[in-house]
Amino acid sequence: MKLVVGLGNPGGKYARNRHNIGFMALDRIADDHGFAPWKGKFQGSVSEGRFGSDRAVLLKPETFMNNSGQSVQAAMKFYKIDAGDVIVFHDELDLAPGKVKCKTGGGHAGHNGLRSIHAHIGADYDRVRLGIGHPGHKDAVAGYVLRDFPKADEGWLDDVLRGISDGAADLARGDTGRFMNAVALRVTPPRSGTGSKGPQKPAEASPKPASSKPEPEAEPQSPLQKLMDRFR
Repeated sequence: MKLVVGLGNPGGKYARNRHNIGFMALDRIADDHGFAPWKGKFQGSVSEGRFGSDRAVLLKPETFMNNSGQSVQAAMKFYKIDAGDVIVFHDELDLAPGKVKCKTGGGHAGHNGLRSIHAHIGADYDRVRLGIGHPGHKDAVAGYVLRDFPKADEGWLDDVLRGISDGAADLARGDTGRFMNAVALRVTPPRSGTGSKGPQKPAEASPKPASSKPEPEAEPQSPLQKLMDRFR
């Protein structure tokens, strides 16, 4: 069984914030895969379901970002699972908007939600880093992540969330390659008619087969015709 965690802040005020893209990812997965209605549990919202025969629990901590680890730890204890069976979706400043990468272990890079999870369960869990871009200066980060996605971002955001949902079952099985491919197919779908680029060359004319009939021989010229040909 997998515990799939999405990071964000609770309440309508924060629902469309860049910081809440983890919540958005779990909402899309729950809707598309027919998970049970969300219930309050473990200081968060929980939805249970399956990817085929594989059981999974979706968790949105509602302790606010800085204390996300409390909720994750409580859910892990209840379901008796290890950090290796935890997958966390979170916003990532160091990735361009629309970029998605998977990672296991490592540091928290200053992300307060990850910092809290590290403190409660250690670093040995899987992460899906969802790029939101960087405002350009560290002093602008807090205001940037707590602002809503602008309308200009809605296209790529919807593609990313759909791709995450498409590949969720593969991610739960540990096949990150297939998961990333599912995301890529939504974000950069193949172009139609990619078999050949540009106009095709016209087919070369085939040489005509040699005729089986002999060519007719020229009739012999008379002396007068030969003389006339010399003065043409």
